[in-house]
Amino acid sequence: MKNTVYLFAYGLLFGLGLIVAGMSNPAKVLAFLDVTGEWDPSLALVMASALLTLGLARYLMHRNNDTADREQEPSAIVPAGVDAKLMSGAAIFGVGWGLSGFCPGPALLGLSAGVLGNYAFVAAMFVGFWLFRLLHQR
Repeated sequence: MKNTVYLFAYGLLFGLGLIVAGMSNPAKVLAFLDVTGEWDPSLALVMASALLTLGLARYLMHRNNDTADREQEPSAIVPAGVDAKLMSGAAIFGVGWGLSGFCPGPALLGLSAGVLGNYAFVAAMFVGFWLFRLLHQR
């Protein structure tokens, strides 16, 4: 139950951060990627703030826990090493993010705004989930 509360708090903090930073606006993301035009560095500040917040939260969460609780850490469930599937997935994600200005978190958040682009992106994202599952069912 304690882990569920922590996960909910992480998600809530992430969602609030997206709203406050304006990251559900694809124009803001595209402005960050436009380093030769009117570059907006605020996304880098958002990323740095997120890493700092996550690091502090993980430190506070694990400072008094014994090693048995460490089995729940991502490093215990994520396969070791970098492989072709990871690199190709990261490349596809990066290209999609750069072309559309959407990434999954802000796109899901943006569904409540009623913007047509959000619906198209989320639909394409779920088609991608389905294709991945279809192609990797072995």
